[in-house]
Amino acid sequence: MHWLFWVMVALGVLGVLNLFLLIVMVFLEKKKPQTIIAWLTILTFFPGIGFIFYVLLGSGLSYRTRRMLKKKAISEKDVLKNIKGLQTFSEVSGTKNFSKDAGLVSLCFDMGGYPCLWNDVKYFCHGLEKIAILKQDLLAAKHSINMEYYIFANDKVGKEIMDILIQKAKEGVKVKLIYDSVGSKKTRKRFFRKLEKAGGEVAEFFPPFMHIRMINLKINYRNHRKIVVIDGKIAYTGGINIRDDHMGMKRKLSPWRDASIRVEGSGVFPLQNIFLDDWRYAKNDSTPVEKYLEEYFPLPTPKGDVGLQVLTSGPDSKLQKIKEAYIKMITTAKKRVWLQTPYFVPDDSFISALTIAQKSGVDVRIMLPAKPDKWSVYFPTLSFAREMAHIGVRIYFYNGFMHAKTLLVDDNKLSIGSCNLDNRSFGLNFECTAIMYSEELATQYAQEMESDMANSNLADESYFKKAPALSKIAQSIFRLFAPLL
Repeated sequence: MHWLFWVMVALGVLGVLNLFLLIVMVFLEKKKPQTIIAWLTILTFFPGIGFIFYVLLGSGLSYRTRRMLKKKAISEKDVLKNIKGLQTFSEVSGTKNFSKDAGLVSLCFDMGGYPCLWNDVKYFCHGLEKIAILKQDLLAAKHSINMEYYIFANDKVGKEIMDILIQKAKEGVKVKLIYDSVGSKKTRKRFFRKLEKAGGEVAEFFPPFMHIRMINLKINYRNHRKIVVIDGKIAYTGGINIRDDHMGMKRKLSPWRDASIRVEGSGVFPLQNIFLDDWRYAKNDSTPVEKYLEEYFPLPTPKGDVGLQVLTSGPDSKLQKIKEAYIKMITTAKKRVWLQTPYFVPDDSFISALTIAQKSGVDVRIMLPAKPDKWSVYFPTLSFAREMAHIGVRIYFYNGFMHAKTLLVDDNKLSIGSCNLDNRSFGLNFECTAIMYSEELATQYAQEMESDMANSNLADESYFKKAPALSKIAQSIFRLFAPLL
């Protein structure tokens, strides 16, 4: 019976730990009920191990980390000072020029602080197309290159970009590079040291404790942004990483469909601001803000005819800004809502928005990959897709890997960024998206999506009913943990 005593003691300790975590989740971290239930399921069925998982994956950012992120941020108001002639809110936010969508423009401005101004925008649907133009812009850089990627791999395309960065650093161009610790975990540090030796600067976002890869208490919070700013005049953002498979070079997930944009105009300012905020935190940089404002924010030249607003989200904010903007776009749609995403694991509010749009006669379509890269997210994606198909939403499975993160609304609004349609992107990752107001651009991208649909399988309810029994079981099980994915 001696062993029974120790079993009872162990169960008692685990019970106390679970109760402690429950109190933390409810009263200190104030997590959503569905998230608490998901974690309690893990803690109940995997006692002990579940506690370790929560410490590594479930606990929020520490007060110190949040404080440092806020302390290092450059005020949007300071950045806007460099845009002359903008006095009133309507002028700064762009509501005068975009009266048709004034509510959305105002919401995004209020949440993110960035204005909606005219820009020249070009989109890319494929990695090689983007990389070809990016290389030209990098080689033409005269003053600075600021680059931030979730994944920067030591492969063919990674080496090509790194060689250019090294070359420009040797020429005297100020090169700064941020890579995410989790996303770029397979890339050795010596790959980045070559840039440092050439005079460039490198920062690892949320590095592991004592640089031991297996010990990273911030592993659940990743910088998923993809941003490049060149000379403060040209910027890139979107979903394409620096890795061969994002160029469609890996047969397993080919054809690879993605989306990214190139921006010239005042829209470069917010992307520069976002990069420098991340840089100042990652490097614990105490350089005076005034120096950055003077050096990295040249007076913008009015350019283009696309209204653009940049929006960010992340675990450093209680408000899920990108999700709220998307819900606003969806619920105010009059004609169509077309979505592209690799992962579709929405919460109740997002499902309600799509349901309202569909029931209101809006043409709602969701395009997903037919070839999954992560089964843990793909199973719940199938479950939610089936639910949407049940209410009449058109579900398309692209014959390849759909990595684009895009939202097209009606004939004049298009969002392209790094944000997937899941809880991780909405609340856990540091994300960035650009909402563009342009009938011409939206019409052009609609044609791209129609081409994608022609290369996809349209799935109705019967399609999902034919799924193997094991797949249906896996979908039900993984959906329980949807709030954590």
